[in-house]
Amino acid sequence: MHQIINTKKAPAPIGPYNQSVRTGNLLFVSGQVPFIAETMELITESVEAETHQVMKNIQMILNEAGLDFKHIVKASIFCKDLNDFTRINEVYGSYFEDNYPARECVEVARLPKDVRVEISVIAAF
Repeated sequence: MHQIINTKKAPAPIGPYNQSVRTGNLLFVSGQVPFIAETMELITESVEAETHQVMKNIQMILNEAGLDFKHIVKASIFCKDLNDFTRINEVYGSYFEDNYPARECVEVARLPKDVRVEISVIAAF
């Protein structure tokens, strides 16, 4: 049994998927790109701005489920250019106090809407 958890405070899915799915004590949050939920406008001025928006989107989904960043146990970061890793990592890391989740960061050829960063997470209740 699983439960779909979506919120209007995060961007609506742009395909046949949900923002997140809970199964048991785990919440799987779909990859987020830097859309602004209210306007579906993309943030594109810098990789730092994109990463902040992605993290804000993740935060809204976590909050809808009654969770926050301390509940994340696994993160996957996909970036267009691994040369941006340090800049992405600095922003990403600022959303955690300690006990960072397990994570990977991989460079990919292309991301949806040609953004520079996409992040998905798994959180535990």
